[in-house]
Amino acid sequence: MGIPALAGRNASAAAESGSVNVGAGLVGLLAGLVVGPLADRLATNAPVRNPLLARAPVSRALPLVVLGTTVLGAACGLAFGFTLEALAAAIFCWVLVVVTRTDFEHRLIPDRIVLPGAVVVLVLRTLDDPSLEWIASALVAGLLLFLIVFVYPSGIGMGDVKLAAFLGAGLGVPVAVALFLGFFAAFFPALLIFVTRGRGARKQTIPLGPFLALGAVIALFAGDAILDWYVELGT
Repeated sequence: MGIPALAGRNASAAAESGSVNVGAGLVGLLAGLVVGPLADRLATNAPVRNPLLARAPVSRALPLVVLGTTVLGAACGLAFGFTLEALAAAIFCWVLVVVTRTDFEHRLIPDRIVLPGAVVVLVLRTLDDPSLEWIASALVAGLLLFLIVFVYPSGIGMGDVKLAAFLGAGLGVPVAVALFLGFFAAFFPALLIFVTRGRGARKQTIPLGPFLALGAVIALFAGDAILDWYVELGT
């Protein structure tokens, strides 16, 4: 009788956990709907150095921004439940939505978004899981891209360096996955430009921020699994 009873309790706990995560997903979805217009306003004001919360015309990108904040907010709730980790992950994703729009439109990753975002995410991550992993990952990721800028200054900018530090603060060790996937994804449009424009491609730039953001979202939800797979592959 003990084993069936234990199995029943485990099944009940799993069902309860699943329902809690669905509820958290709905809360994340609603939060994303609310945050979306604010994220769009920040993305409009930050590059032109207006006060971040100043009134701004509704951008044509608003539907995509709201879609991004909503889907990612819901995903954070579903993945992490009603936890501090979910809050940190949602803020992390929402900052990436803002950065994606500003970099696409202005080739700019604004310090006024990334640096405060890094501080907030770093604090939340450390409170949730007290460890040096978060700040160490931020420093290492930022230093790595800084070295790339130092060697090849025309390739990427200091905004990308600060974004890498932000990614490290939000992801910890899986930031390695985010950076690899981001650069890997950026390679294909860069190759296309090179093939179609030849030498003229040297004067053509692509925004790296959106590709790093894509890699970061993948790493947020699957980074640990990818790292485990890679380690097992090498053994």
